[in-house]
Amino acid sequence: MKKNREILLCDLDAFFASVEQRDNPALRGKPVIIGGNPEGRGVASTCSYEARKYGVHSAMPMKKAITLCPDAIILRGRMSRYKEVSNQVMKIFERFTPEIEPVSIDEAYLAVGKGEGISVGHSIHDAVKKELELPMSVGVSTNKLLAKIACELAKPDKVESLWIDEIKERLWPLPVRTLPGIGPAAERSLHQVGIKNVRDLALYPTGSLKRILGSYAETAHQFAQGLDSRLLEQQHEVKSISEETTFPEDIYQIEIMLSVIYELSEGVGFRLRATGLTARTVSIKLRYQDFRTITRSKTLPETIYSDSDIYQTAGDLFNNNCGKPPWRLIGVQVSGFEEGSQISLFNKLPNKEKEKDLMLTKDHLKRKYGSDIVFQGKRLVQKKDKPDYRKIRE
Repeated sequence: MKKNREILLCDLDAFFASVEQRDNPALRGKPVIIGGNPEGRGVASTCSYEARKYGVHSAMPMKKAITLCPDAIILRGRMSRYKEVSNQVMKIFERFTPEIEPVSIDEAYLAVGKGEGISVGHSIHDAVKKELELPMSVGVSTNKLLAKIACELAKPDKVESLWIDEIKERLWPLPVRTLPGIGPAAERSLHQVGIKNVRDLALYPTGSLKRILGSYAETAHQFAQGLDSRLLEQQHEVKSISEETTFPEDIYQIEIMLSVIYELSEGVGFRLRATGLTARTVSIKLRYQDFRTITRSKTLPETIYSDSDIYQTAGDLFNNNCGKPPWRLIGVQVSGFEEGSQISLFNKLPNKEKEKDLMLTKDHLKRKYGSDIVFQGKRLVQKKDKPDYRKIRE
């Protein structure tokens, strides 16, 4: 990244739910939750701001979400549609700068010339609003950290800036959990020693902070000063495909973790097949309560591309390396791509031919009707006089 640049973080607000409300006007103004089966072990992927008023948030078990918001409209989600809209948003970004680092399907960092950040931020915000009818928050500053915090201050659907000379006035009074990497467990530990806001953390001795935050202490201390040396990482050739989620609350149940791993594996598998490639290596990323983060990988003798194969390997990696709960982040990644292996593999294994045909049909239906129009049988829950939580609006 060039010097003398300003950084923007553009974040589409409640993206999945916003797309559903835009595509179906009957959903506008209604509490919408995108997530798994409420009768099973599904979790909420995201929800509209109307649902958030009831305390619903991402990664919350669907049973709890329904309890908090019984009138919610539950949708399984249409990942292919969300990716299509995400690509449209990225095309808008490219009109303003080639320096783009996608963070996720609904979020990206951009770099522009010094002094241009606020005007470009408003132009991008207005373009997304006018052309795609979607809400987006934009944060502007001189580094990633302050751009991210400015983006949080901008929510929902505004443009906000935060500069280094405003740190003491605007950043320091904010709760310590405002800083990236400070979750509920760390916040409780910091509160026990009197660290309530960012100012308290900035003035706390780094050496003593290590006893609370471990290896993350130095980074957290730098962040509290508004300092961040991370550069934009622009994507070129795709060498891996991954999806991950950070939980708002630490997770203690293995069943919930495996459920999330399965949903991540489905997303990774769908994207992998869309590239026309197969993968030989499956990896997981796991973060514990104390911020310790590990990655574990397994390279397979044959390449794979099915959701079930990805999940089986990722699930085994988790079970063998999960350690003691709680956990705060999980990710699934595939790499080691090969071309043409998909056809040759299934030609060698005639008994896999039906699975191949089923997978291709499944992807076709997902692209046409939404990402969860079909799914693995083991995700089905038998119903016996159970209520249908999906709200149908005429």
